[in-house]
Amino acid sequence: MTTETELLTAGDLLRLHSEGIRGELIQGVFCETVSTGREHGEIAANTAFELLSFVKPRRLGIVTTSDSGVLLERAPDTVREPDVAFFAADRIGPEREPRFSDVVPDLVVEIVSPSDDLDNVFNKARMWLSFGVRLVWVVHPDTRSVDTHRDGRNVMPMDEHGILDGEDVLPGFSCPVGSIFGA
Repeated sequence: MTTETELLTAGDLLRLHSEGIRGELIQGVFCETVSTGREHGEIAANTAFELLSFVKPRRLGIVTTSDSGVLLERAPDTVREPDVAFFAADRIGPEREPRFSDVVPDLVVEIVSPSDDLDNVFNKARMWLSFGVRLVWVVHPDTRSVDTHRDGRNVMPMDEHGILDGEDVLPGFSCPVGSIFGA
């Protein structure tokens, strides 16, 4: 005997969020997310700070954190929440509605949680690229390293002594990897 899973929409997900239930949709299937802890939050805040310090004075776009879902596909809906994301100014509108962005970020930062399976994290980075994200940084707190993912290129690992580079997504941006870990 099989049972059908009720597929949810982005609207259903917004309703759940308003009720305090956090999660993402993957092709209509709700995947609850849980708090990831202080270290994860600190790394996200440090990364967002580094990006904002570069982006905001130059009016290059916006930087968001994990409560900002991105609607990637409809029928069935997929809504994912990157830990940190950058959206270039020329790709976003002025609206500030309480809804998910239907614009794909230019840069996504995913921070690996202790409960994450590394294959799933790699697949999530590839998923972002498949929807048009141009640059993905996967942050590994346990090894204090970052993997850079670009479509059609090999993954570039960097340890805490490396330099994060905005490449052609954020030309001129750079910061020491160690700075996102609070070093």
